[in-house]
Amino acid sequence: MPPIWSGTLTFGLVAMPVAMRSAVSSHKVAFRQIHLADQGRVRYRKKCELDDQVLTEGEIGRAYEAGKDNLVPLSDDELDALPLPTAKTIEIDGFVDLATLPPEMIGKAYYLAPSNPGAHKPYVLMRRALERSGKAAVGKVAMRGTGERLVLVRAYEDILAVLDLHWPDELRDPGDAVPTGGSAPTEEEIQAAVDYIHAMGDIDMAEMEDEYTRAVESLIDAKSQHKKPPKPEQPPAREGVTDLMSALKEAADQARKGRGRDADVHDISGRRTARKTTAKKTAKKTAAKTTTHTRKRTG
Repeated sequence: MPPIWSGTLTFGLVAMPVAMRSAVSSHKVAFRQIHLADQGRVRYRKKCELDDQVLTEGEIGRAYEAGKDNLVPLSDDELDALPLPTAKTIEIDGFVDLATLPPEMIGKAYYLAPSNPGAHKPYVLMRRALERSGKAAVGKVAMRGTGERLVLVRAYEDILAVLDLHWPDELRDPGDAVPTGGSAPTEEEIQAAVDYIHAMGDIDMAEMEDEYTRAVESLIDAKSQHKKPPKPEQPPAREGVTDLMSALKEAADQARKGRGRDADVHDISGRRTARKTTAKKTAKKTAAKTTTHTRKRTG
């Protein structure tokens, strides 16, 4: 996979050539739009609104709309020539404790790799220094088409990873999400919820799967072979649980039974410290369904 950006990473007075690649790939099933009448593909064509001419990609540029009917054309060369020190360099402006970074600031993730053997030593030096300090570097980088971006450079396993950060003034006020009205949970209910969390235990992130994509693939496979689509599983009916406290206690009990003596204790990094048990995974799903079902019943 070709890098999405190549340039220089600065660390103190040291500059190292690096290449940035996406850290993730999508496993989502892609759909096409079709004409229902004849199953033909629906395609979009870009037209000029002045002469109604269909345009190719090479005939399309960009402009800034400065006002009504006032477009200011901007070429790629002009944008590349902007007097920005971050155009080809990730400049480190300071450092931050990872634990203090608001999660809502974090965007896409990338891997940073040294571009030549001469960059190996400073690259490893920076990674080990960040790892030992428990901090991450904050800097800026400019990319064509996206402008200057705020980024976080952190140690991750044996490499340096880059996380896109939203600018502080882009974050919305969370006040609208604060619950208002209604009754507050009691101390006993809060403790019951904490007990449920402890009973469930830490999750192994490697076990998490996209069941929707898998179900869509099964549907596509069945239809392509002219077979009946698979029927959805019906969640088991739950009776007798009528309040939040009872639901949490029952879910915690089920989680503990499922874990048993051979239960896993999982680390968030994916490393396992005990044997995996099928019963634990089943108990987690059952407990989660119990809580969800009760929430629907109690409104």
